[in-house]
Amino acid sequence: MAATRFALITGAAQGIGAAIALRLADDNIDVAVFDIKGQEEKLDGVVKAIEAKGRRGLAIVGDVSVEEDVKGAVDKVVEVFGGLDIMVANAGVAKLGTIVTATTDTWKSTMGINVDGVFYCYKYAAIQMIKQGRGGRIIGACSGAGKRPIPNLLAYSTSKFAVRGLTQAAAQELAQYNIQVNAYAPGWIMTAMVADEQRDAKFGGEPGAFLNHAIGDSGGIKGAEPEVIAELVAYMVKPQAYFMTGQSVCVNGGYFMD
Repeated sequence: MAATRFALITGAAQGIGAAIALRLADDNIDVAVFDIKGQEEKLDGVVKAIEAKGRRGLAIVGDVSVEEDVKGAVDKVVEVFGGLDIMVANAGVAKLGTIVTATTDTWKSTMGINVDGVFYCYKYAAIQMIKQGRGGRIIGACSGAGKRPIPNLLAYSTSKFAVRGLTQAAAQELAQYNIQVNAYAPGWIMTAMVADEQRDAKFGGEPGAFLNHAIGDSGGIKGAEPEVIAELVAYMVKPQAYFMTGQSVCVNGGYFMD
């Protein structure tokens, strides 16, 4: 029987992060879920669902844009589980704004979570995995916006291009330690981030107004559930995926193709 592995997933109180946590638990992986203050009840619910699958779960509260919070989360996972084999840097935000209208606060807060937060996750996961000497998998949240910018999401799109570059650079540096680094680049996944009433209100007010504005008449499938991304991550962390690294994989229903 294969040894149990240990994962840490950020932004995991709901949406894609929670779906990944539950999917990995199905594959004999103990999972720690990390999210910001105020999400404790949801985190506890995810932990209970993990435990119902027969795996160990752990809830950690913190902010990925704070380096010490990320380092502390990795240390806590090692203390409780005994190691870290999988890091999924999933936490992210998307705030409206163009090159003309985006505020400095929007820019800095987006970069703090979407770029700095991913960097801290990659860094401290890599340090632990190198120390363990058994390789590992590091996965980040890119986006289709990291390959084709989305109108009115300037800071978000820029941050996701940065995640692609960070993923590629880290993959090169960590290959010698048998650590594969990849990212998922979703299209429109039906989460709270996409179904945002305030954002829709600025584009007509109907549910999905912003989504329709951004996608337009591109064709393809308009949206998918978080489990679609969870299945991709489940493959990325399998032993058979050892030949895959440095990739940001699009799953976008044909919104664009690369």
